[in-house]
Amino acid sequence: MIEEAKIPAIDISPTTTRVSAAVGAALLAGGSTVVAAVEPTKATFLPVCPLFAFTGLACPGCGLTRGFHALFHGDIITAIDFNIFTPFWAIILGWVFASLVLLAFRGRGLNMWPTNPRFMYAFMVVLVVFGVLRNIPAWPLTILFP
Repeated sequence: MIEEAKIPAIDISPTTTRVSAAVGAALLAGGSTVVAAVEPTKATFLPVCPLFAFTGLACPGCGLTRGFHALFHGDIITAIDFNIFTPFWAIILGWVFASLVLLAFRGRGLNMWPTNPRFMYAFMVVLVVFGVLRNIPAWPLTILFP
C-alpha cells in the first residue's frame, strides 16, 4: 500500500481563532441589522443579483434579501413568497452565528452539520433543481419566481 502524503497543518493560535470567530459573528450580525433596517426594494446600495440583471433568470438565491427583510419583520409568508428557502437559510445562518459566538467566548463552537459534505452536496442539488424549476414559465412553477 502507498502511504498517504502528510499535508502540513496550519497552526493557528486559539486567540486568532477566537478573534476571527468574533469578527465573523459581528459581520453576520451587522449584515443582518442592515437587511432588517433597510427596505431592500428602495435601497440602492444593496447588491442586485448579477444573473437576474444580465439574463432575467432568477438564481436560487434571488429574493433572499427581501425574504430576510420580511422574516426579520415577522412576515413569514412573504419571506417564503420571495424565496421558499428563506427559512432554511435562516436556520443555517443562525446555527453558524451561534457557533461563531460560542467559539469566540468559550473556544469551542457547535457541531457544524451545515459543513457536512453529504448535507452540502444534497443541498446543492436541491438548489440547482430549484433554480431550474423557478425559471420554467409554466404554472404552477411560476409561483417559485421571485
